[in-house]
Amino acid sequence: MRAGANDGCGCFPTGHHYPGIAHLLKVHIRGLLADFAADTNWADIPIAVLDVETTGRDASVDRVVEVGIAVGRRGEIVANYNWLVNPGVPIPEEVQKIHGITDADVKDSPHFEAIAHEIATALKDCVPAAYNAAFDKAFIVNEFGRAKAVSPALANEVEWIDPLVWAREIQAEEKSKALGEVAARLGISLENAHRASDDAQATLHVLYALAKDPRMPQSYGALIQEQRRHANAQQDARRMWNRS
Repeated sequence: MRAGANDGCGCFPTGHHYPGIAHLLKVHIRGLLADFAADTNWADIPIAVLDVETTGRDASVDRVVEVGIAVGRRGEIVANYNWLVNPGVPIPEEVQKIHGITDADVKDSPHFEAIAHEIATALKDCVPAAYNAAFDKAFIVNEFGRAKAVSPALANEVEWIDPLVWAREIQAEEKSKALGEVAARLGISLENAHRASDDAQATLHVLYALAKDPRMPQSYGALIQEQRRHANAQQDARRMWNRS
């Protein structure tokens, strides 16, 4: 367990601890899953990394064909889940070439509404996470909406942990921030890229490896605050780059 996990101190974006402010963190930070206090060491919290493979890139019309979830705690993977999903529509050939999942592979698989409760159970009592979280969150939330299913982890106000944001900050000098490239630089193997379970497990290992950098705060609340700050700055930088 890291120093500071149970020392009663708060932690702000620098990662430093300040006595007597933990009670403030509990009140003012938005985006936290209600089950966990802001001053909790996030390494002690179950983290559910979710990855989806899909029929395309538009979450409003494209569908999920595979869901993988890797649950971690204290630096270790404690559970793995994987579902192939019949999307009810053909998988475009160009997309099949990316993840290798064909119509034949999913023709006998359940539709999403039949497994939504299983996914909700896997996410229960966990903080959600994903690499490039906006993509996976949009797809899984839309699928849950179609299935008329609910999960506290998928509520709009809950902010997902996104290792991509931290990779862009910690490995800023490196050109590629693709999951496979980031993993390789950290000595993490990813043999079956673009398969949901493999990507989810690699993402969890990447998250824990990046957390060794002192720029990542230790408390849950400070992690989400600092991630939001970095994500906004990165988005602004991309806008400026696109204009130039």
